[in-house]
Amino acid sequence: METDVLGLPYEKHTIDLGTDDEGPVIATLVRRRGDTPSRRAVLYVHGFVDYFFQTHLADFFVERGWDFYALDLRKYGRSLLPHQTPNFCRSLTDYYPELDESARIIREQDGHDQLLVAGHSTGGLITSLWSHSRSNEGLVDGLFLNSPFFDFNAPWLLRRPIANIVGRASGRKPYRVLPLSTLGLYGQSLHSDHRGEWTYDLAWKPVNGFPVRTGWLEAIRRGQARLRAGLTIDAPVMVACSTRTFRGRGWTEDVRLSDAVLDVEHIARWAPRLGSRVTIARFDGGLHDLTLSGKDVRVEVFQELGRWVDAFVPPKGTPEIEVPPAPEDKADATAP
Repeated sequence: METDVLGLPYEKHTIDLGTDDEGPVIATLVRRRGDTPSRRAVLYVHGFVDYFFQTHLADFFVERGWDFYALDLRKYGRSLLPHQTPNFCRSLTDYYPELDESARIIREQDGHDQLLVAGHSTGGLITSLWSHSRSNEGLVDGLFLNSPFFDFNAPWLLRRPIANIVGRASGRKPYRVLPLSTLGLYGQSLHSDHRGEWTYDLAWKPVNGFPVRTGWLEAIRRGQARLRAGLTIDAPVMVACSTRTFRGRGWTEDVRLSDAVLDVEHIARWAPRLGSRVTIARFDGGLHDLTLSGKDVRVEVFQELGRWVDAFVPPKGTPEIEVPPAPEDKADATAP
């Protein structure tokens, strides 16, 4: 591990992933350990046009006794190399090697026996599919999804037939740029140079986003279709999102109080397909990344997340609460 761009106590480890059609590929695992040794760890995975910079999220977990890790996926943030197309992939399974290696480092190398995975937006979709594929391996003890990318925020015609057509054509021209709307309003609501309160690297997370390409679109479409068909994640899952979707084209103050990227009704609709133990929590006034919402909403998000973790991902060895048997029906008890 070496010192991360965030400075100590953040460290980073470069994961060598070989090469692809563009050349060498890496991923970057960021680590922040608590002041006292812990056997519990969180692994955070960012969304599209994103990377890990949310240190207050790490603070939350470290203060509760967890060691914190964040993974910048290949071609994102710290892992983006000069010869690469930003944020591009051909399949969401491309990310499984860095997730597998991160879990190995956390569990085997660093000695943690409990792992909570947290995924935001595209990272929520990726970690859902990965957690499903690793069910019964004992890797994931809990899954927290922050506004996961379960469906495209578009009318049905665009989400299904047209997306299918574009996807089938992606094999011939996977790097072709699609004329889709940018993330400009959302970006403005976040960055302190515009209308937000956060400071981060605009080269890694530009206000208007990166171009959407046909190969990436098809990878997302296939991943979403697999999720909607139903997964069997064997760990408890918390799915969190805003109560409102922003529909405007120009800036209004509603951008600060809504999800300006995804349709939150899609998130709520498809969340039960993840597995048998899914909790859904919705927050009025929440942004797409709930942890970057206004202060009052952030407080509510972290309070609810803390309660869920305490209830569903308690420390190893915590005695299970015994549920008393239902009382006998008196009529049946006295019947001959």
